[in-house]
Amino acid sequence: MSLSSWPPVSVVMPVLNEERHLEEAVGRVLDQEYPGELEVVLAIGPSKDKTQAIAARLAEADKRITIVANPTGKTPAGLNTGIAHARHDIVVRVDGHGVLTQGYITRAVEVLHESGADNVGGVMAAEGRTPIEMAVACAYRSRLGLGASTFHQGGKAGPADTVYLGVFRREALERVGGFDESMHRAQDWELNYRIRKTGGLIWFSPDLSVTYRPRSSLKDVAKQFFHTGQWRREVIRRHPETANKRYLAPPVAVVLLALGTILGIIGLATGSAILDLGFLAPLGYALLLIFGSAMEGRYLPWKALFWLPLICATMHISWGLGFLIGLQERPAPPATAPGAPGAAASA
Repeated sequence: MSLSSWPPVSVVMPVLNEERHLEEAVGRVLDQEYPGELEVVLAIGPSKDKTQAIAARLAEADKRITIVANPTGKTPAGLNTGIAHARHDIVVRVDGHGVLTQGYITRAVEVLHESGADNVGGVMAAEGRTPIEMAVACAYRSRLGLGASTFHQGGKAGPADTVYLGVFRREALERVGGFDESMHRAQDWELNYRIRKTGGLIWFSPDLSVTYRPRSSLKDVAKQFFHTGQWRREVIRRHPETANKRYLAPPVAVVLLALGTILGIIGLATGSAILDLGFLAPLGYALLLIFGSAMEGRYLPWKALFWLPLICATMHISWGLGFLIGLQERPAPPATAPGAPGAAASA
């Protein structure tokens, strides 16, 4: 690929119930001023809000936008459908609630060329507008919330296990058979794992940044992270070698908190001072959240700072419970296994 003439790119967006953010997300893509040809493929799921109408209006106003149906509404199916309809050899993934920074696509294509990678990506820059959203965004970026993660906190450019969203070479997607549609979540991590297993390179660049709009209620955060924990366990079940302390920390914390609380209650009931020490687990955790939030969220407005310990606890406990409970029904494998011959054609 020579950048003397900029290659055409296809931006693929799986979209479901995104009436709050879709217009902004698509607008930032169209305003990128990319020097080559650009198309946008919106894979629209069966939304319950005004997403379909907004998408239709955007497509009517700009002929670079194509709308395709994603009947299942699932993200990996939407991505595969969008990629199948995309015309170009560089595929840029964007979510319906993600906002590209100016020059993102241009710089991503440069990094793809410079690194020789199959997929490049950068920082997931969480940014909230309400106090709860600000607290969620802070938790995403902090060690107290999601722990040390390059694409949440930034870092040096170089090879990575995974990146946020991604700008792909189509040949790499075809080589591994696209996204695994049985992975309703964590499909990006699982895809990047398969790309690496086939000798491909995933590259992180701090030059690339996408603004992420976080969930706006405690209930939605709990639901999101519970499902994240369930699917993280599924990834580890399929690929046991991918287990690490960062992903295992939430379920371990939930077990220790529950055990400490139960022992403390038994201690109170039986008068055992030793068992009373079990309460040190939840007490110590609460103090860690309070003092850690005071440090990590010191720049936040006071209303957002008030929410931060509760948001962090919700993330940790929901993820841990989801991981421990796991999926009630294991997803059926795709008709053609990702990575197998012919998989890309069926995607």
